[in-house]
Amino acid sequence: MLILVINCGSSSVKYELFGENRDSDLFSLENRSLSLFSGSVERIGEKGSSCKNHYEAVGVIRKRLFAPDKKRIIRKVDDIKGIGHRIVHGGEEFSKATEITRGVLKSIARSSKLAPLHNPSALEGIKACARYFRGIRQVAVFDTAFHQSLPAYAYLYGIPFSFYKKYKIRKYGFHGTSHRFVASEAAKKLGKSLTKLKIITVHLGNGCSMAAISGGKSIDTTMGFTPLEGLLMGTRTGDMDPAIVTFLMEKEGLSVNEMNEVMNNKSGLLGLSGVSNDMRDIARAAKKGNKRAHTAFKIFVYRIKKYIGAYAAVLGGLDGVVFTGGIGENMPEIKKTLAANLRPLLGNKVKFLTIPTNEELLIARDTYKLIKKTKTREYKNAKSKT
Repeated sequence: MLILVINCGSSSVKYELFGENRDSDLFSLENRSLSLFSGSVERIGEKGSSCKNHYEAVGVIRKRLFAPDKKRIIRKVDDIKGIGHRIVHGGEEFSKATEITRGVLKSIARSSKLAPLHNPSALEGIKACARYFRGIRQVAVFDTAFHQSLPAYAYLYGIPFSFYKKYKIRKYGFHGTSHRFVASEAAKKLGKSLTKLKIITVHLGNGCSMAAISGGKSIDTTMGFTPLEGLLMGTRTGDMDPAIVTFLMEKEGLSVNEMNEVMNNKSGLLGLSGVSNDMRDIARAAKKGNKRAHTAFKIFVYRIKKYIGAYAAVLGGLDGVVFTGGIGENMPEIKKTLAANLRPLLGNKVKFLTIPTNEELLIARDTYKLIKKTKTREYKNAKSKT
């Protein structure tokens, strides 16, 4: 069985084709050959780009899949049994992978106002796949789904309850696919069932978030109504007093859109350091004596430390802390520093792990399981009628 994964970003589409592991009936990380090939279409809609939109980008991907050197793997569209899509925001409606129907498309569209850079792109990708891969079943895997297990006392904000009822203002959380994947892999490394573990997962990239996971379920996470809340990030503020927003709008004469631009694209590591939004540049500048870069680095690590302490308390104990994402996987000094600082609090039994995330593989697994489960049910029903 071949599963195609489509991940539509704001200006790119990543894709990866997976094959079935005949030995285990599931997609397995250990069998790296299951990823048959992958690639991306970048700079969509930018000047000089060959693709004006994500719809056209999917057409390019189809051509690549059927290039002469790929025909030994895939000869016709029907060889692909399912297409899995990463959807950033599913609102409160989706807590697991879901086969895409017209109703699901409408729900994704409704959540677009909460993820304006990603959900509309994903919708274009889904519609393009319906044309270029006609007849192939499509599955939506939501970043927010994993965090739907948060209790009300963790996801509600201290504003009038009527705003939650009217506008669904609450903590949703993001990076759920990554958090779920590395938590599962951590259980394997720790040699225990995920249902018996208490884990903190730390996804560090240009966007950063953490999750407190008990028994395999997310019970709290740092990102909130939008990806602005929580840790300091590449260009996002993370936690701050909300009164700062109205204060700056008044003092600087900023519009809503201008203030949004400041918080999302001009703040974080970039705004504090004045050097870059890239942690590698920040670290190099700090080592050369740049005080602002040094302070930005310390704030970044401090907030992670603060949340680990808070989440250890929320979980009522801790078995492991897992680092992943571009920064989490490639800057071991951050994990080393945090482990050394937190040992007196957490004790020596808590394991600090680095596990590369693989969201595409998890999307492929979810798509595979959903399609195979439905096919099996259909087969059993058909058999019972004969």
